[in-house]
Amino acid sequence: MLFATYQYPILDFFLTMLYFFLFIIWIWLLIMVFVDVFRSHDMGGLAKALWVIFIIILPFLGVFVYLIARGGKMHERAAKQAAEQQKAFDAYVKQAAGTSGDTTADQLSKLADLKSQGVITDAEFEAQKSKVLASS
Repeated sequence: MLFATYQYPILDFFLTMLYFFLFIIWIWLLIMVFVDVFRSHDMGGLAKALWVIFIIILPFLGVFVYLIARGGKMHERAAKQAAEQQKAFDAYVKQAAGTSGDTTADQLSKLADLKSQGVITDAEFEAQKSKVLASS
């Protein structure tokens, strides 16, 4: 009986959810625009201050104008930063794994040197050689 007196149609519920998610998306855009304004190296301090003031005074218009005017450069900066992060991550993984990016020939010559010095046996040399050739 408690739900029988409740007067909130399902369409109003969906509209409320839609407005809520649109508000969250707008807040996210606002944050990303502020981050991009301060990350941008091609704007001077005065231009950054004017964009921030414009976005604070007229938030909806400021965000949309910024996205139209500088959205392409915003995307380029984000893609460049993602590429730099991926490069740094790859370098860290190589360093942590102990591989310095040697070519297959370099690795085989190091193995041959170790074998000639007597550090590894013929069986170990063949096993390591097959690993190096399989990984390339």
